[in-house]
Amino acid sequence: MSKSVDPYAALRFREFNIFLVARFAMVFAWSMQFIVIEWQVYSMTKDPWSLGIIGLMEVIPAVSTALIAGHIVDQKEKRNLLLKCIIGFTLIGFGLFLLSSPTISLEMGSKVILYAIYVLVFLGGIVRAFLGPTIFSLIALIVPKKAYPNAATWSSTTWQMAAVLGPAMAGLCISWIGVQWSMLVIIAFSITALLIVFNISQKPILNTKIGEPMLQSLTEGLRFVFRSKAIFGALTLDMIAVLFGGAVALLPVFAQDILQVGSEGFGILRAAPAVGAAITMIGSTRFPIHKYAGKKLLWAVFGFGISIIVFGLSTSFWLSVFALFMSGALDGISMVIRQTILQLKTPDEMRGRVASVNSMFVGSSNELGAFESGATAKLMGTVTAVVFGGTMTLLTVGITAFVSPTFRKLDLQTAVAEHEATSQ
Repeated sequence: MSKSVDPYAALRFREFNIFLVARFAMVFAWSMQFIVIEWQVYSMTKDPWSLGIIGLMEVIPAVSTALIAGHIVDQKEKRNLLLKCIIGFTLIGFGLFLLSSPTISLEMGSKVILYAIYVLVFLGGIVRAFLGPTIFSLIALIVPKKAYPNAATWSSTTWQMAAVLGPAMAGLCISWIGVQWSMLVIIAFSITALLIVFNISQKPILNTKIGEPMLQSLTEGLRFVFRSKAIFGALTLDMIAVLFGGAVALLPVFAQDILQVGSEGFGILRAAPAVGAAITMIGSTRFPIHKYAGKKLLWAVFGFGISIIVFGLSTSFWLSVFALFMSGALDGISMVIRQTILQLKTPDEMRGRVASVNSMFVGSSNELGAFESGATAKLMGTVTAVVFGGTMTLLTVGITAFVSPTFRKLDLQTAVAEHEATSQ
């Protein structure tokens, strides 16, 4: 291994470690909450369409407010914005806790409860529109530029580790203490994240165009993303792959009706992709994957599509777990490459806006993928819908590789070395 590669470069900064602990607690709570909601809604309706509605209810506000959120993030202090996001999430969690009460369920009726859950998920989408750009911008203010790629990898790894444990804990909590008290556990982790963030100092606002008209600011951010072939290509490929490969949205159906493994098996299935992604990301801190990044990204997304097809056709629980594990490991490669591109190519004063576009392309594609999966499952059946999604992912990779030779040749190794050299 090259002496210039320090796998712990970003971890040598105290506030970054504090940030990682807070992010872990927040993502753990968020991923747990989404699983509990999925389980509760499907248990109430027994209709895969309702799972698609959950995704739609979050993606509508996340997409419609993303650009505005990016503009605001670039104009405001980042630490305090993160605190406000966590407070918003905590209040939503408290509302879900109340809605899961048996007493309130009897008084309001299942239909009203279902609609109320959708409303809170909608509000959560607004919070998420601000959370992504805020976190992305804050990282760049905590570590020096030479540690950006390493910080991006550790931040993504922490996200995945929390996404591993959150769904698994959700499945266990649903089985052990029920939906309502699972919501209380979620609130406890959210409050923990809130308290930890207070240990990060407020940061300077690097944007020199404070008070810039919103339309002008948003136009500038969009123009930057669309003109950057590396950023635009990576975002587009990942968005379409996740959109059509959103099989995880149908996991309650597989767990309850196809594989028949109950809530514990559901938690294992839901955690499997995140386990794979976390292993990939931890490995990438020691063995960087910047060289031939374009080809690696294309092959990773191709393998992701194959894994989704295998999962859809499987009737074996452990084969399904392995297929989901591989989908996560391959998706982890995509995430590391994409985050490295974003950190290296984005100017400090535009991080909020670029991250908001990223959330529109990639983050929201998870919820759109959930909606697509729910809709196609309703129309053509659950297994056929998953296989269809994986097939469309393969088709997307083939088209991208054919029409974009420049992207195939993308290599980040030189860019990373130059960035580190100019940041000394």
